[in-house]
Amino acid sequence: MELVVLNTSGKETGRTVTLDDSIFGIEPNQHAVYLEVKQYLAAQRQGTHKSKERSEITASTRKLKKQKGSGSARYGDIKSPTFKGGGRVFGPKPRDYRFKLNKALKRLAKKSVLSQKLKDNSIKVLEAFTFDAPKTKEFINLNNALGFEGKKSLYILPEANKNVYLSSRNLPKTKVLTYNEISSYDLVHAGEIVFLEGAIEKFQENLRK
Repeated sequence: MELVVLNTSGKETGRTVTLDDSIFGIEPNQHAVYLEVKQYLAAQRQGTHKSKERSEITASTRKLKKQKGSGSARYGDIKSPTFKGGGRVFGPKPRDYRFKLNKALKRLAKKSVLSQKLKDNSIKVLEAFTFDAPKTKEFINLNNALGFEGKKSLYILPEANKNVYLSSRNLPKTKVLTYNEISSYDLVHAGEIVFLEGAIEKFQENLRK
């Protein structure tokens, strides 16, 4: 399977790159994608939620009324969960929401997303480019040349490029990452995926391991 390499004007360069069918041509496994996206989102949670239980409330410990003979329910002190301002029963406690997935499943998830994106014609390969200085306007022109106006796009670089990253940082629908930073969530979230010519083989090599 081959894709034509485009230049920064959105025109074909005449060069092509070969895509591995075992990565870009499999039957998508939606459950694997679901699990990795769930793992990514779980890792973003702070988990700092906390409510006070009965023992943590600062208040009098005096028993409000005698245990028997009143004809109504038994009361302890004012910290009881039945009273306003009392402790909460089984309230949230700080916790870590992260969980583990094996590497083979995470690779399968990425392959599944990429295969679906290729079927949808949402993957492009772009020749290597850089900016002399951070210029958001130049990145907007690049997006427009590729037909991404109003669309979410993900650019995958072979190595970190500060000027390219800074040029895209203020664009809410554009994200720039290196090939080894990609998660299935990034691939799913992007409407259009752009591999720089030097990144495609490195990315494929990562998924073959």
